[in-house]
Amino acid sequence: MVEIGAQVTVGDKVHTYAADAPVEQGAAGPRPLLVAHPDAAPGTALILFPRAGALPAVWAGPVPAAGIDPDDAAALLAAVRPCPLLPQPGEGWFGRPGLAGHRLGSAPGDPVAAGRDWSPLFRPVRSEHDGTRARVEAEDTAAGLRLVTEVEAVPGGAIRARQVLTNTGSQPYVVDSLEVVFPLPARVGEVLDFTGRPMGERNPQRHRIGDGLWLREGRRGHTGHDSATVLIAGVPGFTFSRGEAYGLHVAWSGNTVHRVERVPSGLGMADGGARMQPGVTTIGGGELLLPGEIALAEGESYATPWVYLAATRAGLDDLSAQFHGYLRARPAHPRSPRPVNLNVWEAVYFRHDFATLVALADIAADVGVERYVLDDGWFTGRRSDRAGLGDWQVDEHVWPGGLHRLADHVRTRGMQFGLWIEPEMVNPDSALFRAHPDWILAAGQRRPPLQRHQLVLDLTRPEVTGYLRDRISALISEYEISYVKWDCNRDIIDAGSGARAGAPAAHGQALAVYALLDELRRRHPGVEWESCAAGGGRIDLAMLERVQRVWTSDMTDALARQSIQRWTGQLVPPEYLGAHVSAPFSHQTGRYMPLPLRCATALFGHFGIEWDLTEAGDADRAELAVWIGLYKQHRALIHAGRVVRVDTPDDTAWMYGVVAADASAALMSYVQLDEPRNDQPAALRVPGLDPRRRYRVTEVTPGARLPRPGGLPDSSVRRVEASGAALAEIGLAIPPQRTLTAVVLLIEAG
Repeated sequence: MVEIGAQVTVGDKVHTYAADAPVEQGAAGPRPLLVAHPDAAPGTALILFPRAGALPAVWAGPVPAAGIDPDDAAALLAAVRPCPLLPQPGEGWFGRPGLAGHRLGSAPGDPVAAGRDWSPLFRPVRSEHDGTRARVEAEDTAAGLRLVTEVEAVPGGAIRARQVLTNTGSQPYVVDSLEVVFPLPARVGEVLDFTGRPMGERNPQRHRIGDGLWLREGRRGHTGHDSATVLIAGVPGFTFSRGEAYGLHVAWSGNTVHRVERVPSGLGMADGGARMQPGVTTIGGGELLLPGEIALAEGESYATPWVYLAATRAGLDDLSAQFHGYLRARPAHPRSPRPVNLNVWEAVYFRHDFATLVALADIAADVGVERYVLDDGWFTGRRSDRAGLGDWQVDEHVWPGGLHRLADHVRTRGMQFGLWIEPEMVNPDSALFRAHPDWILAAGQRRPPLQRHQLVLDLTRPEVTGYLRDRISALISEYEISYVKWDCNRDIIDAGSGARAGAPAAHGQALAVYALLDELRRRHPGVEWESCAAGGGRIDLAMLERVQRVWTSDMTDALARQSIQRWTGQLVPPEYLGAHVSAPFSHQTGRYMPLPLRCATALFGHFGIEWDLTEAGDADRAELAVWIGLYKQHRALIHAGRVVRVDTPDDTAWMYGVVAADASAALMSYVQLDEPRNDQPAALRVPGLDPRRRYRVTEVTPGARLPRPGGLPDSSVRRVEASGAALAEIGLAIPPQRTLTAVVLLIEAG
């Protein structure tokens, strides 16, 4: 730690921190501190500008490969209104405060029982910095509060920050909100974020930034289908490939806040006096806390979730690359090739029959499936979704002798065996609930309304997590399970704990989910985990640090999945995104989808099958096997390459793919979503290739496509050779295709 007034070495220079004089540009004093990842340039950087007697001001933004000198930044930004590490009303900040809270209990001789210390003013006391990390500690001794801000540069190029608040006073301190905030330049004028619903996740929405606050709150107790996911602010008109943009993500699997705010100019405080200050735009977020949820006793601390920021001048794909790079560097990232999954849910639902499930296993093995997952319906009383949740015992009436016969058969066919569970939930019609009706989350004695015929177990109670830990662990051991699909099918309503007289427990519930999953991972290190929440309802970086796969959506209609996967990929790389080939007629929409489109959609994710293959004809099975072979041949490229989404003026066709990190190859797809608006060929440009190398382009789409009607040009793509520069600037001419047709192209260096 570095005390104010001590000498500290930053790089090869020594500076003295002085608490009693203003820091002026060009004067001897603390040098601005740059936080950036040395192996991720260009990427995102954050600079802290020390201010005498005040929290450091912050700049964050994209940094070119050549880097940036923080002293130059200090000189160039001298006229900008400082955005401190924590916006404080006591400094004349009239926007949303970084901290909102108050102290309970009165001081001696003071009749005020609540509302004290609601406007703290933190002063820095010490800091440390090593180039990729910075830590600033500040205090308000009068308010009895200590604040620590941590900033880190992470692999991939993004940065992350969090706040830690400690109560040093004798009375409890209630934290209503504590957030991480970054400044944005004035040229940023447009916001993109996401909303959605079950079977319709990650719908993009855009609007212009005006004065005031754009606030997205997630109150479902988990991330939610309607989560903002990534809050992106950029110059108006930013696209996949161009435009300055800033992407923010709150890594938390509970209630969240995402915010963009523009505060107009006004009278503020600076250098000990009042003066007019220019306006400022900020982006930030944190956890949404329920009333009284965090009440800190003396010595207790609350830490915000990590809040991630990626910045770029090269559009949405570059933001994605930074988030993808981070996940791919994490220890939980899957290191083995992503096996082809068969999940039996849409094949049998609750109709578990040994002969049918064995027949599915045999066909799956024949077409190249590598992992077989038994979904809902295997445990006691589970003949519908109205009963059985919580009773994690194999139903002996359906499975005499347990699941051994099926699991052993699956393994003899060369496949892994996986199992579905939903540990956080309970049906009222279950032995567990009848024995322990007090084990649910509830606000006092009132039972929450049912959703999907189920309630939420209170995982903040040790006896609940102990039961789940031991029961799940026993199942994994008994059946040698190598893969667990962990589901969470309802929102949390009245998230209170009976152990706390019904007081809010959403924060503790999220931490308890992490703790249970972490303990199971520790006990069973060879098991892979999939996170599912009625589809894609819990997709965030905190959960993705613990699992190897997410179920992207319960919508398996390939046309709808094109959009869901496209925008979920803004945060999550393809190897995590469960993408399954479903039945010809969608179980969700009833639409007919041709097999090539269903397979091409699954190809650019973690390929799987959600289809009763016993009803598929020989020709369909044979074609499916060819697509699976194509996936296996190129999954190393798909699951390690940089994701590219090509901007197209005609949204009836989408073009996207992946480019190898060493620019040696690319796999690209053209998808005709609807009838084209004109018959002019589209230009599929492929950025990221080596402009000096020659490449061979080959169509690898399995099967034959029908010709375009009316004498239009042949829809096939001829084998061509071109330079990386030509492919990036001119692109491949793709003739319009029949509706619901996909073309897959392999590009290889010569």
